[in-house]
Amino acid sequence: MIDINIVRRILSGKREFVLDVQLNSRARRIALFGPSGSGKTLTVQAISGLMRPDSGHIRVNGLSFYDAAQGIFLAPQERKLGYLQQDYGLFPHLTVEQNIGFGLARGWRNLKRHTLPDTAQRWVDAFELQSVLQSYPREISGGQKQRTALARTLSVEPRLLLLDEPLSALDAGLRHKMRQELAALQATLEIPTVLITHDPEDAMVLADEVHMIQDGRIVDSCHPAALLRHQSSTPSMTLDALKTA
Repeated sequence: MIDINIVRRILSGKREFVLDVQLNSRARRIALFGPSGSGKTLTVQAISGLMRPDSGHIRVNGLSFYDAAQGIFLAPQERKLGYLQQDYGLFPHLTVEQNIGFGLARGWRNLKRHTLPDTAQRWVDAFELQSVLQSYPREISGGQKQRTALARTLSVEPRLLLLDEPLSALDAGLRHKMRQELAALQATLEIPTVLITHDPEDAMVLADEVHMIQDGRIVDSCHPAALLRHQSSTPSMTLDALKTA
């Protein structure tokens, strides 16, 4: 269960963007759907602990990540979340193996090769990455980069998986393939997922419940199949607009 009730005000010159999100859901796969600058990424950053709201609370399965009234703010590492960003966040100077193991042990770069723990090796095998473990990110394909990032994310055994536009860096053909692979992965995991996307196809395939966000607020919710007819065409003042004002 995800229970979010947060407010965060962001000033840019004389203009103000207000993130004011209320979301309460028991769905296992949730999508935050909206255009660039609508507040999707800010919401996920609040869940992950990378951004602190001004007020409110964030609870996941009964655990308070943030509660202004009680003075609770868990650090990102205490929340034990998997956060897959749209650029994957791979370290270019580390091999695939080192990227996957990063964060699992101190001094990972100095560890001997072929020493991935079982929690990581499971995903190396599942994503067929064994042949590229000693390669660097620049030497592997877009699909292999995404699988590497997923393997790293899942190796920490997260209690919640955050997916920030996970397919946006891929071309159309690979995007379709990886969308299906990610949906198959979701079906096998017990880990709840929060997806943020501006692509209705991603939301329809990768979510059980869609929450449409506009101008920093949840304006509607629907089943993925009903997404297209629920989309709003009303112009909005986005974060991008604030930055360029």
